[in-house]
Amino acid sequence: MTFHPQPQPGAPKPWAFPAPDRSTLGNGLTVLTSHRPGQQVVAVEVLLSAPLDAEPEGLDGVATIMARAFSEGTDKLTAEEFAAELERCGATLDAHADHPGVRVSLEVPASRLDKALGLLADALRAPAFPDSDVERLVNNRLDEIPHELANPARRASMALSAELFPTDLRCSRPRQGTEQTVARIDAAAVRAFYEAHVRPATTTAVVVGDLTGIDLVALLDETLGEWTGSAAQPRPLPQITADDTARVVIVDRPGAVQTQLLIGRTGSDRHDPVWPAQVLGTYCLGGTLTSRLDRVLREEKGYTYGVRAFGQVLLSTPEGTGASLLAISGSVATEVTGPALADAWLVIRTLAAEGLTDDERDVAVQNLVGVAPLRYETAAAVAGTLADQVEQFLPDDFQAQMYARLARTGTVEATAAVVSAFPTDRLVVVLVGDASAIEGPVTELGLGPVKVVSAG
Repeated sequence: MTFHPQPQPGAPKPWAFPAPDRSTLGNGLTVLTSHRPGQQVVAVEVLLSAPLDAEPEGLDGVATIMARAFSEGTDKLTAEEFAAELERCGATLDAHADHPGVRVSLEVPASRLDKALGLLADALRAPAFPDSDVERLVNNRLDEIPHELANPARRASMALSAELFPTDLRCSRPRQGTEQTVARIDAAAVRAFYEAHVRPATTTAVVVGDLTGIDLVALLDETLGEWTGSAAQPRPLPQITADDTARVVIVDRPGAVQTQLLIGRTGSDRHDPVWPAQVLGTYCLGGTLTSRLDRVLREEKGYTYGVRAFGQVLLSTPEGTGASLLAISGSVATEVTGPALADAWLVIRTLAAEGLTDDERDVAVQNLVGVAPLRYETAAAVAGTLADQVEQFLPDDFQAQMYARLARTGTVEATAAVVSAFPTDRLVVVLVGDASAIEGPVTELGLGPVKVVSAG
């Protein structure tokens, strides 16, 4: 039997996050493009400067309804006709609202980009916002809210936001509105929000994919470039304040067999020089199955199927005075809620006392930096990150520099960053579970004042 020689690995090819090209259309719309050979599905991300804090008082959720209504027809096509045209292009169109603004996402084969961009441009330029369709979207949203309140993870997130931020800040309230505010939304409110905040001069479009043979400049001029509107009106960004005084909030769900944990506080946005070290240290604390929290709470104690630590930007400013959420999330059986919290605090305190190991740091760098080429295999992944950078007022090379900075970050620096991110005396603990079973054991831990609120 003849054996062929075993293939040997070649030298890895150098990789860097792609740098986009920037341009501006005649109507003031900013365009970022990235040619990615071989990516035959083109991704388009459109960022509209319609942030949640711009929603009128008492109409929380109107940005979400507007975003969903962009696919409900235009001045040329009914909702059914618009959907049929998208389907003929093999395209998908999605939209959602978040604190920085509304984002509209399009994916389409490169061969149909011209037609799909025309549909997208019509949806942004002249959305129909029919009364009956807006009413249907409002009713759909009202149907979703009870399910969200019944979801322990979503309920914990709502409770943490309400605890951290003052009530006058939009980020203290559910992103997609409450039952009371959504019920007040009608087509007139959606049209008014659109007219007040959606215009080309404050919009950015990101186009990523294989653009071979496509005259993208002409195509953009013929589609998004035909959209007209008033000049850019800079909107002041809210100053975010928060109270992360250590305390415990129990959202009572009588009879629950599990407790949902969400432990958090606020931090700086991604402009902060410590951000890369914080990402690295947080990954070591709870970013993967081999992290410290998982090793103790899942592997050693069997309290949970998994616990994760993460940092998530809420809202950025050009000056870097925005805010992020630093959090630890997971679920445990009701009867071990107290011991699980005690062990989580022990993990954090041990990390502060002893620091990370070089092996932990090396594995984290390898996982975060080494898998980057796989993470950005698709045009949509690249477009999404470029759009994030625009939303967060970051330079176009931020992600590329981020990987270089991660690789340079040392063990001591990562330790200091994660310890600073999760000080045990500045963490708000939200527990969604059976208060009668968990209040006593949790109170005994001395994590801060304990209060119980209804899940209703």
